[in-house]
Amino acid sequence: MSQVTLIPVLAWVVALLFWSIAVSRARQPLSQGFVVDRALRYLFIFPLGLMSLWAFVGHVFFSERAAAAIGWAPSPFQFEVGYANLGIGLASLYAAYSGFYARVAVAIAASSFLIGAGIGHVVDISQHGNLAPGNAGPILVADFLTPMVVLALLIVAARRPRPKSLDTLALEAEVEVARRAMGEYQDALGKFKK
Repeated sequence: MSQVTLIPVLAWVVALLFWSIAVSRARQPLSQGFVVDRALRYLFIFPLGLMSLWAFVGHVFFSERAAAAIGWAPSPFQFEVGYANLGIGLASLYAAYSGFYARVAVAIAASSFLIGAGIGHVVDISQHGNLAPGNAGPILVADFLTPMVVLALLIVAARRPRPKSLDTLALEAEVEVARRAMGEYQDALGKFKK
C-alpha cells in the first residue's frame, strides 16, 4: 500500500481513535459540547493539520514523487500548493486548541482548498480517466469527507450556548450602569418638572 493511499486513511483512523479514547475517559455524563469539541480537535490535528503538513513535504520536497502519485507531470505549481498546505496545516494545529471562531476561520479556508482540490481530481478522472491513487484513491474521499464532517460539527457546535467573553461581560455591565443612570436622571427630571 502506498503512502498516498495509507496516510488519508490513517489520519482518519487515528483521529477517531483519539476521539474515542477522550470520550471514554471523560467524566460522565458526557455533554454534547465535549463530544463535539473533541471530535473537532482531533479532526483539526490529524486529517487537517498533520495531513496538510505531509502534503506540504510531499509537494515541496518530493515534488516528482508526489506528481507521479497523482498521475500528473511535476509542475512549479506544486510549490504553491505545498505552501498552501503548510498554512492550512499550521492553522489547523492552532485551531485544534483554540476557540470556536478560530476553528470556523480555518475550516472555511481548508474547506475551500480541499473541495477545490477534490473537484480538480474529479474533473481529471472524468476527462482523462486518471485513476492514480493520489487522484482517485482515499485522498479524493478525504478532500470531500473532511470538510463536510468538520463543517457539520461546527454547525452543531454553533447551536450550543458559549460563555460570554470578559469583554462582552464588561460591556454589558457598563450598559447596565448607563441604563440605570439614565433612569435615575429621568426620575430626577420628572420631579424637577412637577
